[in-house]
Amino acid sequence: MTLRGVRRRLGQRLLSPFSRLTTRGRAVLAAGATAIVCAIVLGQRDLLRVGALLALVPVLSALVLSRARYRLACSRTVTPVRVEVGKPAQVVLEIANVSSTRCGMVLAEEHVPYTLGSRPRFVLPGLEAGERRAISYPVRSDVRGRFAVGPLSLTLTDPFGMGEHRRSFSARDDLIVIPPVVALPPVALGGDWSGSGDTRPRAVAASGEDDVTTREYRQGDDLRRVHWRSTARRGELMVRREEQPWQSRATLVLDRRRAAHRGDGQASSFEWAVSAIASLAVHLAGRGYAIRLCDGSPGEEAHVAWAHAEGHSFTGLAEASSSLVLDALASAALGGAVELQRAVHAANRSATGGLVIAVVGELTPDDTAMLAGLHQLGTTCIALLADTTSAISDVVLRERVREGVQAQAEQLRAAGWDVIEVREGEGVAATWRRVGSGRLLAGGAR
Repeated sequence: MTLRGVRRRLGQRLLSPFSRLTTRGRAVLAAGATAIVCAIVLGQRDLLRVGALLALVPVLSALVLSRARYRLACSRTVTPVRVEVGKPAQVVLEIANVSSTRCGMVLAEEHVPYTLGSRPRFVLPGLEAGERRAISYPVRSDVRGRFAVGPLSLTLTDPFGMGEHRRSFSARDDLIVIPPVVALPPVALGGDWSGSGDTRPRAVAASGEDDVTTREYRQGDDLRRVHWRSTARRGELMVRREEQPWQSRATLVLDRRRAAHRGDGQASSFEWAVSAIASLAVHLAGRGYAIRLCDGSPGEEAHVAWAHAEGHSFTGLAEASSSLVLDALASAALGGAVELQRAVHAANRSATGGLVIAVVGELTPDDTAMLAGLHQLGTTCIALLADTTSAISDVVLRERVREGVQAQAEQLRAAGWDVIEVREGEGVAATWRRVGSGRLLAGGAR
């Protein structure tokens, strides 16, 4: 290391304690230095003593803070982790002094996104060794999203407020703000769903006992489940596999194309569609449906829960799948022109024999033909056409768009879909009530 580098490092080390001085500390130090200079010029000993005392207090405070070895710990709890738009969540911080010495006054400052409100600041009195303090504050967001709460910054000061020492934690916690979930009216749901039990699968009922699924005998298996025909063929004890419970499935298709929606903010047709999908996910999960969301996003396979449900109860599977859907909808955003095509392609791989509900915006003839392909034997398809005309101020354009929507709706009906055109200002619950009027929904697949 060169001589210049050694001098620079030595200077930084000598000046480091003084960088901890607050504005008050610097002002007192400057006042003390000025008094000392004036005392020397005027030859006043008393003024010299006063100036030395004024300069000594901030210097000692900075040295004490630089030598102190405070050890502070922090934990954060966000309740609830998942909250609807416009509803508050509570954040609880617990700060602990895990060092063996008392620390002075602490200023706690939490870093939160501006969408969750102003940055919380708290002043805590000195913490004794081993003492814990809990502080809480509310957060609230008017927009959907996944927000990081934290990190926490702590500033320790001396009793005179001359110096400060900053500590920062790196831990963050997530707050998931989901779209508004509306309670939907009960609608008669049909299908092949049944609880777990000894009901035979349809494949067994159709093919007979010879095609029953078997596995090797395990200690503790009921001997009444031994399948003697397979045992004789394999040469080892084989038993009938436990019956797989029936689980109804619902595929929810969300149209995320920017060109298909109109309006801004919470009043836009896209936000209505997102809220409708969220409400349907919760409603159908409560009816025992496993939910899959297809929105054309690259990570949409993460929204699938029913394919990994072995050993899970119906209730647990339904709740897990609806939670995945709500988490995905929290960050759903408008995309390009290919999102609907991706969503329909993904839905086409899993919708056979189940319930398909698509919430879409404005459609073209090609879009309608693509959606029509989802209607297959044993699949019930329902389309909710979000209202986009209310956001159009031009009367001529509004009528032209409305005519196009009606034409595409008729084309979907001709393909076997149940189509509901959302009326201006109509809520999700009212729309769903119109779906259920006189219509028995069929769904369910193993």
